[in-house]
Amino acid sequence: MNCRWNVYGTLAKKSIFVTEKFLKIGLWLISISDIRINSNIQMKKFLYLLSALVLSACAGEKTVPVLHVEGGDIQGVTTEKEGVYVYKGIPYAAPPIGENRWRAPQPVVAWEGVRMCDKFGHPAFQAAHYPGGYTTEWGYGDEAPYSEDCLYLNVYTKAPGQTDKKLPVAFWIFGGGLREGWGSEPEFDGKEWAAKDVVLVTFNYRVGPFGFFAHPEISAEDPEHATGNWGTLDQIAALKWVKNNIAQFGGDPDNVMIFGQSAGSRSVKFLSASPLTEGLFNKAVVMSGSGLVDPRASGKTVSAGGRMTSQGHLTLEQAEKSIKEVMDWAGLTDLKKMRAASTETIYALGTVYTSVTGKRSALSAMPIAPYLDNYVLPITFDEACVTDKLAKVPFMIGYTLDDSGNMGPQIADFCLNREELGQRAYAYQFARPLPDDGSHPEDYLKGAFHSSDLWYVFKSLEHCWRPWTQGDWDLSERMLTAWSNFAKYGDPNGKGEEIWKPYTKDNKAFMIFKLDENDAEASAPGEPLVSPRQSMRR
Repeated sequence: MNCRWNVYGTLAKKSIFVTEKFLKIGLWLISISDIRINSNIQMKKFLYLLSALVLSACAGEKTVPVLHVEGGDIQGVTTEKEGVYVYKGIPYAAPPIGENRWRAPQPVVAWEGVRMCDKFGHPAFQAAHYPGGYTTEWGYGDEAPYSEDCLYLNVYTKAPGQTDKKLPVAFWIFGGGLREGWGSEPEFDGKEWAAKDVVLVTFNYRVGPFGFFAHPEISAEDPEHATGNWGTLDQIAALKWVKNNIAQFGGDPDNVMIFGQSAGSRSVKFLSASPLTEGLFNKAVVMSGSGLVDPRASGKTVSAGGRMTSQGHLTLEQAEKSIKEVMDWAGLTDLKKMRAASTETIYALGTVYTSVTGKRSALSAMPIAPYLDNYVLPITFDEACVTDKLAKVPFMIGYTLDDSGNMGPQIADFCLNREELGQRAYAYQFARPLPDDGSHPEDYLKGAFHSSDLWYVFKSLEHCWRPWTQGDWDLSERMLTAWSNFAKYGDPNGKGEEIWKPYTKDNKAFMIFKLDENDAEASAPGEPLVSPRQSMRR
């Protein structure tokens, strides 16, 4: 652990790092020199010696640039990857606590001096995670405590302070059903992205009843912007922060790719359909978020609002009525009481209400989806696709072999919809069953399961217990290169040969990311593979 001093004057805005071993040497020298604090001569000698030690320590340290962002000056740290820096836990809005609970993100609270951004911020408040499944897979346990005070982001870059560098920016949205997860999970380590000359941004946003919560009294506070989609507004606020500040990190605010997986990819879809995101991004990647359910087709699921959608959205009015019923039942009969209630009370109320009354509510909806509010999300993603109101940007879209159902047909429909409207979309399937040596039987995730591709897209395999082969590392490099090329050029092939072509009516091919029978990287275009598990279900 490094001890840090922020030194001003001739060393303004530069940090001196003194490692613990140098402090121990200094203390040892004190003891053998019999330095007496009341001796001015001895004290001067000691301070001179300590200064020499500090300068010696600094000689081997690489100075991390101090940057100015909304709120004040910040300084990050180096990573294990040579030449890559990370600025952790940067606030992009005021803490959404107290009177800011269930309000749109408020401006950052300014700070004095240089803020050391060497620790990740709090994940949003959510349920505790226990060993098994994804908890074992991702290696949870070292994250900061969960909190409503969660609006922080992280930036990985090779070019801090180089405002004219204009590197492409990748904006990562984590998954977790909009009820859990955070941007600094081990699998989202961003140093390999930065090494590819991409500025990577990860961040936290409000989830569960703090991120998606509507009530008539809340809407009455700002009728023109009535919503309950606080988590989605957080995502948009983080995108606006990128627009205004990313140049400080060497990024190009006009070359931003948004990408996410599972609920993160659903968020990508929502953001692509929102009028509030215009001009904030120009590429999008949807990972394991399905595709298009055409609302014009017959036999599709109809939501409670009478609109056909693959996401099960409630209208704002429906959500307000449902949640008000729960709050009244709990005695939280006005907004003052609701905002004064403890974090734990608000979090648990939906579950308690359903357990006691047997009734379901908007607070126990699964999966969570933003409300159709005529503001953040006026129409569904599917409606935006068929009415040509979706963001006109290139897409990459895909799923895993053993994903949550066969998403291939809906992905193909989305790509054909894009082609019909003069846009392009690249389809893929991740088909590498993850290796398993049996050392973690509590991790019940098998095959190319939902989320298994994350290790590869971030090339973060080093953080996992699995017995990776050289083929896995090669496949990860292949995928990270494709994703980072898409961030740079809107084309996963980059400047090279067009091996992966957009999915069209004349080219109905997915890029299949896989290994061969000898565990060698063997990705190639083709028809999506069929999971043995899905075959058994037929």
